[in-house]
Amino acid sequence: MTIHLPPLGSLLRQAGRPLLESTLIPLGLFWILFNHVGFDAGLFAALGWSAAAICSRLVLRKRLPAILLISTALLVVRTVVGYWSGSAFLYFIQPTAQNFVFALMLLLTIGFDRPLLAKLADDFCVFPEALTGHPRIKHFFRRVSVLWAMVFLVNGATTLAVLATQTVGDYLMVSTAGSYTVVAMGIGLSLWWFHRSLAGEGIRLRIGAPAAA
Repeated sequence: MTIHLPPLGSLLRQAGRPLLESTLIPLGLFWILFNHVGFDAGLFAALGWSAAAICSRLVLRKRLPAILLISTALLVVRTVVGYWSGSAFLYFIQPTAQNFVFALMLLLTIGFDRPLLAKLADDFCVFPEALTGHPRIKHFFRRVSVLWAMVFLVNGATTLAVLATQTVGDYLMVSTAGSYTVVAMGIGLSLWWFHRSLAGEGIRLRIGAPAAA
């Protein structure tokens, strides 16, 4: 069986938008406002962006990505704690702790028909029902959930060590670079595993629409 996916450019745009929307832009806004205006301005700039992203999707009646909803809910908690305490340490220790929470959530949903990881994968690449409903693919997402739980555990432990020993600026640079390195390794291993799982069932993925007859 051959399953055709959208063109590569479309896939990259679909995968990149949730990452920019939920993580990179809020982080960049916080850092700019933190340096030029102050800590509180950075807090509310990051939260304001996420709120605006959700509102714009609701107004335009577009699908709300699970990763945007989860990241915004967590950002609300971070902002409340950061504003109440006035502590950058408490603000940044929360996403570090959230790595451990995410790892637990992935492990707890392994037994579901569609684990949390499978739903998050829809935000980056929507696969056809013929693929997501395949028993082998369901089994793949259950097993790869364990891999991603380990990715989040490593991220959490690493960023906690950096936060405890570095300044805010150094923490943002080192933790961001380190986190995305670990995540990139996890993505590479997941794609290799995914390809093997498909090959074992005689399923081939092709980028782009099928050729005209």
